[in-house]
Amino acid sequence: MAVFIDFVTIEVEAGAGGNGAVSFRREKFVPRGGPDGGDGGHGGNVIVEASSDLNTLISFRYKKIFRAENGVNGAGANRHGKNGQDLVIKVPLGTLLYDEEKGRLLADLDYPQQYVLARGGKGGRGNARFATAVNRTPRNAELGLPGQSLKVRMELKLVADVGLIGFPNVGKSTFLAAISAAKPKIADFPFTTLTPNLGVVDVPGGQSFVAADIPGLIEGAHEGKGLGHRFLRHVERTRLLVHIIDIAAIDGRNPLEDYRQINQELANFNPRLAELPQIVALNKIDLLADQQPVDNFRESLEGVEVWEISAATGRGKESLVFRIAQLLEALPKVPLNPPEPEGELIELSPQQGIIITKLADDVYSISGRRVEILAAKTDFSNDEAIANFYRVAKRMGVFELLDKEGIKPGDTVIIGEMEFTYE
Repeated sequence: MAVFIDFVTIEVEAGAGGNGAVSFRREKFVPRGGPDGGDGGHGGNVIVEASSDLNTLISFRYKKIFRAENGVNGAGANRHGKNGQDLVIKVPLGTLLYDEEKGRLLADLDYPQQYVLARGGKGGRGNARFATAVNRTPRNAELGLPGQSLKVRMELKLVADVGLIGFPNVGKSTFLAAISAAKPKIADFPFTTLTPNLGVVDVPGGQSFVAADIPGLIEGAHEGKGLGHRFLRHVERTRLLVHIIDIAAIDGRNPLEDYRQINQELANFNPRLAELPQIVALNKIDLLADQQPVDNFRESLEGVEVWEISAATGRGKESLVFRIAQLLEALPKVPLNPPEPEGELIELSPQQGIIITKLADDVYSISGRRVEILAAKTDFSNDEAIANFYRVAKRMGVFELLDKEGIKPGDTVIIGEMEFTYE
């Protein structure tokens, strides 16, 4: 039995950038060849690709951690390190990506597309990049930056044009099987369907559409009763609802009351669902002894479009399919407004974006994107690299801000993961 998974949490980590190299040209008859340390390669990105070939998140059931390739370190003779290979993760259409820690929607992938989930770290520059007229033999190079990492919650909302709704055992799966090539499990007991089923419906001379059989709808579904709370969200992407009613009342329920209860569940879960266009299909018409139940239903719901069908025998099937296709042609596609990804780099003027926090009488923390990147790139085991760090930090205005906060020689300064003594 296929397993349907529509919620999963994973961890992703983009590749780290390679370190820049410290090297000098060494060739016979070439005195003072100069620096030739190459740059490190950039780390690979973690990319999510929405694919129509998948309809469940089952591939993430056991594998939870995904890492892209690191960039290669630079080398002498101006050899730059190779960039790390991107890692592409495929997900079904309709997958939403959330930042688990911040609870923020990152992307809504409801059409074939790619989204860069985590960006690789930039490679460090080799010492050849630091040569100047004043300093012709630089002996420092930058470290590569770490790649982005985050915990991501994936939520699948099936992408379908039409949602088949109704109480269990009213014939939704039978109708889907009759109008498409889908083969849902069908039996004469409630909750036969434990997962949403999708089927592509071909309309002769018209535009095909995708229909979804939404299981588990009963009274109290919006509160988690039955299977409804889990699957109601799959209705949210549909443009049209086909409400299937057991007009023969095989299970002894009142068809009109069934109609009202299901619509109330939709409204309780998401008020927008109650506003979706909806037509009613009175199923199992072949089991009626007379037309009276149909007439009573129509009289009670004036203004509601009602069709009579028998999913088991095929009666009324083609007419209803053509009507669904006709309605869909007049309905707009659900617009997609994915959030813009955060920029990789924000250009700031000196001091702007730098925050000094006094953690104790003699401990100061410095935060801010530019200064944190500077610290991450600096090899603090290299005296020349440290001197470069101090020069750049001074231009940024870091030390001016520290002086204003009252820092003294010997106090501790923390930037990112680096900790050192202020002199």
